[in-house]
Amino acid sequence: MNYGPLIYFGVVTSLVASWLGFVAVPRTQLGSLQPDVSTNAANAVVSYPAARSGEAAQGRDLYQSLGCSSCHTLQVRPQTGGSDIARGWGKRRSVARDYLQDPVPLLGNSRLGPDLANYGERLGTNAFPVIRLFNPRLVTPGSICAPVPFLFETRPIRAGVGSPEALPLKGAAAPDAGSEVVPGLRARQLAAFLSSLSTSVDLPEAALPVTEETAQK
Repeated sequence: MNYGPLIYFGVVTSLVASWLGFVAVPRTQLGSLQPDVSTNAANAVVSYPAARSGEAAQGRDLYQSLGCSSCHTLQVRPQTGGSDIARGWGKRRSVARDYLQDPVPLLGNSRLGPDLANYGERLGTNAFPVIRLFNPRLVTPGSICAPVPFLFETRPIRAGVGSPEALPLKGAAAPDAGSEVVPGLRARQLAAFLSSLSTSVDLPEAALPVTEETAQK
């Protein structure tokens, strides 16, 4: 008996079913998704997600090229799927709308480090500590995060006055006398991207948890 036509039909059916499941149906569900437009507490109309500044956008490309997504995710799992929210990594689960401004969503491969989807929010009003990029172990002893010192410049202190951007390095990490370590352009771009990461926005498909403060409004 010739099984060729049957095998051919099975292969074609599998390919069509895969295309429908992975391309056509998601396109139907999410293809028309738009940024969420709302009014903030100051009665200003805001759109989420907003396009990143040029420096943050360049930092995103650098984040990708350095392979940061191999150790960090940018996706907060729902409460039923893990302890991300309980850990304070985000106030709500991540949804498709969060990635509308990203040409390629950097969801990540593994979590050797914490999730960073809401890292800028966790920083609050504090500037990103660029010293963490230079050597994470100077901030978190025992960290396995790879340092990127090549994004920094070691240079002589100019006119006897140190730069306000110079890293406060001490001990074995300190540069030679008369020199200082300052972040280069790419270090500032990467820091700008990490500072821009914030998903604490109320969305129709992913509402923020109701707190005592919001319940009184």
